[in-house]
Amino acid sequence: MAKTQNAPVAKAAKKSSGGINPIVVIPVLIAIAVLIYIFVMGDPSNFKDPETKHDPNNTLGIIYAGGFIVPILLSFFLMVLVFGIERFVTISKASGSGDLDGFVAKIRGYLNSNNIADAKKECEKQKGTVGNVIKTALEKYEQLQSDGGLNKEQKLAALQKEVEEATSLELPMLEKNLTILSTLGSVSTLVALLGTVLGMIRSFFALGDGGGSPDAAALSKGIAEALINTGLGIGTSAIAIIVYNYFTSSIDTLTYKIDEIGLSLQQNFASHN
Repeated sequence: MAKTQNAPVAKAAKKSSGGINPIVVIPVLIAIAVLIYIFVMGDPSNFKDPETKHDPNNTLGIIYAGGFIVPILLSFFLMVLVFGIERFVTISKASGSGDLDGFVAKIRGYLNSNNIADAKKECEKQKGTVGNVIKTALEKYEQLQSDGGLNKEQKLAALQKEVEEATSLELPMLEKNLTILSTLGSVSTLVALLGTVLGMIRSFFALGDGGGSPDAAALSKGIAEALINTGLGIGTSAIAIIVYNYFTSSIDTLTYKIDEIGLSLQQNFASHN
């Protein structure tokens, strides 16, 4: 019995360990962002005055003028990009190799004819999260059919529990790193606001230092810094929120398909056993 109980735990650990490790990836992305800021955006060719790096003559030079907040926001953007691609690949694999709606229709057809063997073969073809969960439930279905120690209500409860447990083993793999995307959607705006405030402070200092005739160059530089950071932060935040909502919606769709087949499986068991 102890061996049987430990198997799901091991499987759950394996599922939850999938995907890239943020502890390793995030520092690497921060380093890449800093290097891009210093050597790409800060390249002397991006400025009319290469020595002082003033008067940018292209987009890279303009963004560089945003100051030290820029590499922070750039690292956030790289994180959204990398974790977004990683989640897209993972969730696409979780959907399986074929059309999900078609798979659900086939499984329901096999269940209506009480053809459990072909339903399991279809799960093996589909693979992915939905296929894995339904195959596990079908195996439990067959086991309960030959179990004479439980009444019908107990078997239905056991079948439902099997579907729920199988789903809970798959979900951590799908939801991993989504918290990072959600956090970036909020933090990017706050860091951008910090950059905006620092830029405006620089502008007000320019007004104060100039006395009656403010330094127009310093004033415009401070305003530009504020607007650059605002634009980068809002853009990164918007992308992070869109990507996060897309993936949570995709996971909800997969969960709904599992629930739909799980309900059909219980109804079929109730009518044939």
